[in-house]
Amino acid sequence: MTSSKPKILVTRRLPASIEARMATLFETDVNDADLALSGEDILAGLEGKDVLVSTITDHIDAALIGRLPPSVRLIAQFGNGVDNIDLDAAWAAGLTVTNTPSVLTEDTADMATALMLALPRRLVEGTQMLLRDRAWAGWSPTSMLGHRLRGKALGIVGMGRIGTAVASRARAFGLNIHYYSRNRRPPAIEQPLEARYWDDLDAMLAEVDIVSLHTPLTRDTHHILSAARLDRMKPGAYLINVSRPELLEESALIERLESGQLAGAALDVFENRPGINPRLLALAEANRVVLTAHMASATLEARVEMGEAVIVNIRTFMDGHQPPHRLLPDGPLPRAAKG
Repeated sequence: MTSSKPKILVTRRLPASIEARMATLFETDVNDADLALSGEDILAGLEGKDVLVSTITDHIDAALIGRLPPSVRLIAQFGNGVDNIDLDAAWAAGLTVTNTPSVLTEDTADMATALMLALPRRLVEGTQMLLRDRAWAGWSPTSMLGHRLRGKALGIVGMGRIGTAVASRARAFGLNIHYYSRNRRPPAIEQPLEARYWDDLDAMLAEVDIVSLHTPLTRDTHHILSAARLDRMKPGAYLINVSRPELLEESALIERLESGQLAGAALDVFENRPGINPRLLALAEANRVVLTAHMASATLEARVEMGEAVIVNIRTFMDGHQPPHRLLPDGPLPRAAKG
């Protein structure tokens, strides 16, 4: 007898509890190898399926969307970002696309704050020094001098949920909060944080000591921190990016770190994924950059909540209703999506 359960392809391994729950609700095919699938592998795995459960490592461009089996009606992204999906092409093909927003706020804000502490206080460098030099001589008044956070100015680019959560944590450390955002936040948010709004990003960059990127990636925010804008930053300033690599002109950042124009950077995302620019690795070895392995949202709690959101999106869609986390293209809508 043919199963009446929705048939789904899951392109990467998910937490065991989520995979078990999916297996009870859906006819589930999971990529047990847990390696990024090629476009051809995705197409082959989707034969007869209703739903593609994708992740940021899946390149779902217009060409692949044009070849999807007709049975596929929903792309349920496991993740907040959907830079890997051509939303315009998906909409034009009559597909519904969903993501898992909101669940990553606290964990991502924690990570940004941790990097904000690690960078000026040289925490990674101090750890590496002990591991490298087993005969460490001990404390010295002039050893491992970093910089105090209290009293410094933090400039947040993008004051949405995550940006606001970062501001709240940073304020507790005594940082002065500045922010640039498409829209000014209401007094109920600004006043407790004593946050100053800037409608001119260039002007804000010239005044702050630390810049932290938290704006979504759109056509307008691609390389929002361009070479010209990096030059607007104060000499000796720091940069934090746990958001999207495309927000930053990475090659320009590398040049300004190598020259000493900027004091340092902490990056959780990289422009030439999955590899990392060798010059960035050299800067990390020279303790000019802190690099982490795209782990801002990497908590078990977040991954389980993301999986639950995927399940809700699938079940709602397959029951004939609009899923709660449906996404629309950035530009004009070509035509209505089916489902």
